[in-house]
Amino acid sequence: MTIDAHAHILEMETVEELKTALPGVRFSLEPVDEDSAHLYVSDVHQFPFPRGAWDMEVRLEHMRQFGFDRQIVAVCPQTLLYDLDSRVTLTASQIQNDALGRLVSRDGARFDALATAPMQSPELAARELERAMRERGLVGAMIGSNINGKNLDDPSLEPFWQVAEALRAIILVHPVKTAGADRQKSYYLKNTIGNPLDTTIAAGSLIYGGVMERHPDLRVVLSHGGGFLPYQLGRFRHAWQVREEGKLHLKVSPEDSINRFYYDTILHDARPLRYLVDTVGAEHVMLGSDYPFDMGQYDCVAVTRQTGLGQIQLDRLMKGTIEQLLVDARQAVQRPSLAPVQS
Repeated sequence: MTIDAHAHILEMETVEELKTALPGVRFSLEPVDEDSAHLYVSDVHQFPFPRGAWDMEVRLEHMRQFGFDRQIVAVCPQTLLYDLDSRVTLTASQIQNDALGRLVSRDGARFDALATAPMQSPELAARELERAMRERGLVGAMIGSNINGKNLDDPSLEPFWQVAEALRAIILVHPVKTAGADRQKSYYLKNTIGNPLDTTIAAGSLIYGGVMERHPDLRVVLSHGGGFLPYQLGRFRHAWQVREEGKLHLKVSPEDSINRFYYDTILHDARPLRYLVDTVGAEHVMLGSDYPFDMGQYDCVAVTRQTGLGQIQLDRLMKGTIEQLLVDARQAVQRPSLAPVQS
């Protein structure tokens, strides 16, 4: 059994629902050939947008080809819509979450799903997360690495973190609208450097802002092998030791918070993946492909086997780590509904 814990989906039917419900927001998926399409969402134009995002036959064939028995799917980052009115984003979130819930209902043997939520309004986001998990069978949420430029330690986000922790929700932090974009316009640096950079900023904010310390049961998964974080652990620790800024909200070593994160395997090379596992432990690393985008790592099963890890560790990466998080999330939603979130 292998479980791909980082994948994206946007079916054609969902695009049509979004177009009907939100005529003031541009949603368009225009296939151009058998492999790709133009995707328009608000002011974002994505091309090429791979066919596997919306064509389930193609997706299932690719899952067989690359050795994925199951996928945990999330929405495409282009549809997060944090820069629109929160009620518009809530509607878009509910439509997508309901679609994901239908997918899980009809094919739960192969799919689990992460919700999306209007993070620019944390109270609404918290309620939508709970609705999606309790009523639609989703297991967490994918959120952006920043919320309209606000880092993830912003005090306004506390209601969301409270609910996410209580529900043991799997929270996948995915880079969006990355920092330093004005200097990364060439050579596709906006992705090769910008994406892992913004994940690192998100992680640093969660650490030094005390979010991970205040919420020890928060399940946060960092995309793309944790960005640059795992390879600068010593620098994070040293800065906390010698500078007062890092102690403002964090009274213990940042290493404690770092060790509570989870990481996917999307590093495109067995050597840094082996380092990641040796550093944070196999019980905090999970298979990920970033399907269906061109910067995805579809050979992640093969690359993981090239690390030289023992079978117990390999089993953790292939399925064990994410399976435990899935169990925790499903058990948590069986408990009584939460009290109203406190802002």
